[in-house]
Amino acid sequence: ARSVLHDCYRQLDAAIRGLPGFQAALCPLPLPAWIQGGGYPLIEDMAAACSLAGVGPMAAVAGAVAERVGRELLERTPQVIVENGGDLFIASRRERIMLVYAGEDSPFRDRIRVRLPAAAGLGVCTSSGRVGHSMSFGRADAALVMARSAAVADACATALGNLVSREDDLEAAVDFARSWKRILGGLVIIGRRIALWGELELV
Repeated sequence: ARSVLHDCYRQLDAAIRGLPGFQAALCPLPLPAWIQGGGYPLIEDMAAACSLAGVGPMAAVAGAVAERVGRELLERTPQVIVENGGDLFIASRRERIMLVYAGEDSPFRDRIRVRLPAAAGLGVCTSSGRVGHSMSFGRADAALVMARSAAVADACATALGNLVSREDDLEAAVDFARSWKRILGGLVIIGRRIALWGELELV
């Protein structure tokens, strides 16, 4: 795990130093030739995920790193859960139950649990405009996305959270999220309302 993290930081440091605006970008950036196929698979995964979601590359960093670590650990163990600040990569032979944290003041606090299917690899990532330090242009208590790729789940959770500033935004945000082809399902909590779609199942 330490070795993989070291390599992730190497790639991120090179991208931040070599690509002006990479760290602060709020929209997808084209990658130069020296990145593509040049030993920077983490950066390529982040860029591809964020192109799908329409957000900046750092919106996918936590999920992408979690999956890199998890995939390496799967060479040594059949099951793994890597959590990175609310963004998870999970490979499990049995279903798992996950609690969704929506903040101390949410009426859904400690009440929302989702069933995650047994799978060789899932990304389950959450963004919030009210909890944590990540940048969000919305006010969702929790915007969660499940996908086969943790980088995609992370980027799309950020994009989904950006769309929800009030309860009336839920329907349009979910309709838009359904258009993301690589998404398995999602969930949004804001105030006293919750929206759920796709393969996510509440317990």
